[in-house]
Amino acid sequence: MSVLVNAGDQDYCNLDVKTIGKRGNRIKFLDRCNAIYGAVITVLTAVFGVYWYVFAAYLLCNVCDYITGWWKARKLKQESSRVGLNGILKKCGYWLIVLVAFLIPEVFVHLGNDLLGIDLAFLMLLGWFTLATLLINEIRSILENLVECGCEVPEFLIAGLAVTEKLLDAEIKIPGMTGESEEYKNDEQK
Repeated sequence: MSVLVNAGDQDYCNLDVKTIGKRGNRIKFLDRCNAIYGAVITVLTAVFGVYWYVFAAYLLCNVCDYITGWWKARKLKQESSRVGLNGILKKCGYWLIVLVAFLIPEVFVHLGNDLLGIDLAFLMLLGWFTLATLLINEIRSILENLVECGCEVPEFLIAGLAVTEKLLDAEIKIPGMTGESEEYKNDEQK
């Protein structure tokens, strides 16, 4: 059985019912994906606020740090279930720190508004500062793990890392490092 279908500016003649059904299934699938995506964004916005993506980035960095730490331990033949569990518990502890860093200022903001008549909204910066600090710490840890695994990380990303300094002091060649920086040479001459 064939039908005439008008799809935008083009007419498709003699399409069979199976082809039309496949296109309809794809559209239904995309509609479901869009609905799920919208629901996830709505929930994240309701829970974490407008800047939910910062929390999502921190969660992604937590996962990446755990994976790169596991890779480093495996490469160095130092894998341990206990160390892995401690790493997971440490990440959960970081999330508790973030919760407290946002909860305490929220309490003081409401206290200031309700009892004192003072706007203490600036205290919310404590939570954002804590989250930013932990996010930077996670990124730094990921880069350290990658350097210790032998990955060629761009020099500008690893210039200030403690692991780089440790490896330079031990005179170990770091993949991706082209040479010593002028600042490092000047420190050596002093």
